[in-house]
Amino acid sequence: MPLGIRPTVDFAFKKIFGSPQNSAALIGLLNAILDLERPIASVEILNPFSYQEFSESKLVVLDVRCQDSEGRWLNVEMQVSVYAGLIERLVYYACGMYVDQLSKGGNYALAAPSISICLLNRILFSDSEQPHHRFQMLDRESGRELSNAIEVHTVELTKYHLDEGSISYASKLQQWAFLLLFAQDYDANTLRRLLTGIEFETAISTIEVILAKTEDKLMYDQREKAQRDYEWAISGAREEGREEGEQLGLAKGKLAGKIQILQDLLGEVPANDASLSSLSVDVLTIQLAELQQRLRDRQA
Repeated sequence: MPLGIRPTVDFAFKKIFGSPQNSAALIGLLNAILDLERPIASVEILNPFSYQEFSESKLVVLDVRCQDSEGRWLNVEMQVSVYAGLIERLVYYACGMYVDQLSKGGNYALAAPSISICLLNRILFSDSEQPHHRFQMLDRESGRELSNAIEVHTVELTKYHLDEGSISYASKLQQWAFLLLFAQDYDANTLRRLLTGIEFETAISTIEVILAKTEDKLMYDQREKAQRDYEWAISGAREEGREEGEQLGLAKGKLAGKIQILQDLLGEVPANDASLSSLSVDVLTIQLAELQQRLRDRQA
């Protein structure tokens, strides 16, 4: 019988990759993404999984922050939606980890690389078929890289062409994409046959625990519903924004429609069409960005 547990749901993702006893899964995922000359041997999870973080009605608890055996600081997260400013937020997180390493008056030479990783089950770069992007600090003319600085990775899982018949021979990153996207459709034994190694065994066993443990399954179901409702709300906001845009006209109308939907999601009385249509595109854009940030802050 299929497991029915989606690893992309925040509760499952954090339990699989954020539990210290499951470090093999996190190490396997990080090594698959980073493809380092010297693979990561161990990690210390700095914000480990706990039931308390899921006890409140927060929507997204998807990031796992850790420090690896070489001293690198890493943050890996699963994103179920794509929104304006996502890349900038990933850069901000990486910069934050870089700064957090140094106490006041500390030695800058001791700073270790800070790496921000975002897994997505939505398309981020629609103009490219490349699933994995790696952004680093380098000199464009010489190609010289600042290796002890910040790095940002995006992995668009749905861009991989995954096939059950060949997944056993695919790259490790493709195998992780397969597990994250399709684990819910397979029984545990089939997954173990398709995906071998201690890292996948750890992940699959954790999924089985979620399914078998009443407390975990109840929490998972609640989080899956919350995630589904969130995606529906955002999709509705986009659609309503499009419809409002047609009524109010061009770019200003689209911006105004999105603002009204986000105001409604935040429990505010949406501004009327007349007041919004009198504002410039720049002002509407700023208002929309502020509302998006407030919605993310409330969910965090």
